[in-house]
Amino acid sequence: MANIKAYKDLKLSDDFLFGKIMQTNPDVCRKLLEMILGRKIRMIRPVEDPEQPEIQKAIRITEDGKGVRLDVYLEGDDEVYDIEMQTTLNKDLPKRSRYYQGMLDLNLIEKGAAYRQLKRSYIIFICLSDPFDRGRSIYTFESRCREDFGLILGDETVKVFLNASGDKTGIEADLAAFLEYLSGQEPTDAYTRELDSLVEKSRGHEEWEVSYMTLHHIRLEEREAGRTEGILHTLYSLVSDGVISVTEAVKRTNLTPVEFEAGYQEWKNR
Repeated sequence: MANIKAYKDLKLSDDFLFGKIMQTNPDVCRKLLEMILGRKIRMIRPVEDPEQPEIQKAIRITEDGKGVRLDVYLEGDDEVYDIEMQTTLNKDLPKRSRYYQGMLDLNLIEKGAAYRQLKRSYIIFICLSDPFDRGRSIYTFESRCREDFGLILGDETVKVFLNASGDKTGIEADLAAFLEYLSGQEPTDAYTRELDSLVEKSRGHEEWEVSYMTLHHIRLEEREAGRTEGILHTLYSLVSDGVISVTEAVKRTNLTPVEFEAGYQEWKNR
């Protein structure tokens, strides 16, 4: 199939395989979180999408709103974690972390939590290249007061960006070994050797291969739906502005006149 990497060629740096290995090996995932955050973590529970347990967890707050599909989503007693594998960078990554943070909070509130019950949350992006061009291997962000930098807001939200290509000076050896392994180097310690073994074992996991193809089809359908919606909104605007008639607009879609008119009226009433 065009534009899709063969399942047998997936590496840990591919988001699907990374998510599967971390979700099905909580101890391995907890070790990674401990390396990144620099502290012990008591307990975490991987959380899958109940409607599609074979693929990444999806969060959609409204029926027609933009949702997110998380690579690895975990809950602890007092904390939630989202870990994203990011092989390509774009300028919107900081805004994306903001959006993910909001979706996590809305997801918790939707479950009936009061504001004071919101758990501390961590959004973690693992990048193969530097998202901020400062040469660091790790960037950690919290909300602080500009006038008094020692004053932390206390909203208990943390965003962390790892850079596999960054300077490893000053970071712990196990985290450095993990980042070097992601960059394509051979495993050099017990943790990266365990990861490498799990990657090799995944080659024969037929259920994961089916899930991989399923997720690919879902993404294609979502992109196509997004393109179709964008075209329709453009046509609705042209009709509304009197540039083209409804009849002319319908000819450029696969909809019947009745279907187009219904969508147009809904669009106008938003």
